Amino acid sequence: MDFTTTTTTTILFVSAAVLFLFSVLFINRRRSLESRSPVVVNTKKILLGSMGWPFIGETLDFIACGYTDRPQSFMDKRRQLYGKVFKSHLFGSPTIVSTDAEVSRIVLQSDANSFVPSYPKSLTELMGECSILRINGSLHRRIHGLIGSFFKSPYLKAQVTCDMRKLVMQSMAAWEEDRPIYLQDETKHIAFQVLAKALIGLDPGEDMEFLRIHFQDFIAGLMSLPVNLPGTQLHRSLQAKKKMVKLVRKIIANKRTCNVTISQGPKDVADVLLNDKSEKLSDELISDNMIDLMIPGEDSVPLLITLAIKYLSDCPKALLQLKEENLEMKRRKKDLGGLMCWDDYLSLPFTQNVITETLRLGNIIMGVIRKAMKDVEIKGYLIPKGWCVLTHFRSVHLDANHHESPHHFNPWRWQNRDMCNGSNTCFTPFGGGLRLCPGLDLARLEASIFLHHFVTEFRWVAEDDTIINFPTVRMKNKMPIWVKRENYIW
Repeated sequence: MDFTTTTTTTILFVSAAVLFLFSVLFINRRRSLESRSPVVVNTKKILLGSMGWPFIGETLDFIACGYTDRPQSFMDKRRQLYGKVFKSHLFGSPTIVSTDAEVSRIVLQSDANSFVPSYPKSLTELMGECSILRINGSLHRRIHGLIGSFFKSPYLKAQVTCDMRKLVMQSMAAWEEDRPIYLQDETKHIAFQVLAKALIGLDPGEDMEFLRIHFQDFIAGLMSLPVNLPGTQLHRSLQAKKKMVKLVRKIIANKRTCNVTISQGPKDVADVLLNDKSEKLSDELISDNMIDLMIPGEDSVPLLITLAIKYLSDCPKALLQLKEENLEMKRRKKDLGGLMCWDDYLSLPFTQNVITETLRLGNIIMGVIRKAMKDVEIKGYLIPKGWCVLTHFRSVHLDANHHESPHHFNPWRWQNRDMCNGSNTCFTPFGGGLRLCPGLDLARLEASIFLHHFVTEFRWVAEDDTIINFPTVRMKNKMPIWVKRENYIW
């Protein structure tokens, strides 16, 4: 009896253990299959992927790769496992990641009925509800259209050319040969002043310095913890924005009082919006958006210039051709007895190829995030309502199927290809669709002006420096260079 009881107990225990083991294996297998199963059933293509850890998903892996010299490794690993479109969980949201050029193009070109912009909570707190970076529909189309048209105007291009050239020459005149020049800081200081003048007509002086200092406090909170309490970075950033908005409102009120914009034509973006007849644009909305428009513009031009010079420093052949092209233009304009116009700077083909290749390889804008407002099917993939889509530009720009030797700086790849407008599916450095960056032409113009004066007036040696890719692209040591002035006889 004891033996039978013991045997029975043993059998029951072993059976229970086996059943438990099979249950665990079944659950794990089911979870594994779920992680590699379609997001929804009845879709033509299976969306594979992993949702990572509870709550944090795969965010830590994504960030960790961003701090390495191979930020693309997060995407490359998953693309090999799951394909060019896969699911993940990033920054608190279930996310479809697109490294497919065509899928990304469709997402970017979709209207607000399908996709709307999505940003980290700290960023939405700082931008506010009426920011052009967040609003959708007819109001967004109206503001974006007004700004885009003005940014393309010959008047503004001529003004930016004059301002940029003056500031570049002033900055370079103060450079000394016995100390390093921190190129990233120099270009940021120049580009911010050009941007402020184009947006609100602000000239160098006390107000410009006030705006610049508080803007640095403001952008420090863009990727901060979303906690608005005294002492937190978000709180400090919000206070800085209030001070900036107060200054901009004073400038706009003065424009209203003087009432010169209608008779003389708009001289800056604020004038353009004040002249709008739709009566939808209040002074408060205009003031807030002047600050928000500085967010994408403040970093893009300085980094474009800084990265171009880094890549040129590592590619003597490209530097020599760029220098010869710009010296030839300088000689020609000297013989004609005039200054270079904005279209002269943009007419230099190899200079534009260098800028285009810098945009492709540097990936100043890694990608953009959109949120699905309804179930959307793209190329057989069904994207569920409420999920985010990360259109990852860097993956497309560094895809060997689109660009030969993609990690190699090769400006010659753009010869005989019109890529300046950024409209190609495999080249989207400024985004695309309804939210295509309206300042893309001005970014190219400012970079062209700086490069022209830099390579025709200096030779230099760049110290070793590395590119950091998260949370934004930047040089770890601010790109220190040692310069020597050239003594050309004209």
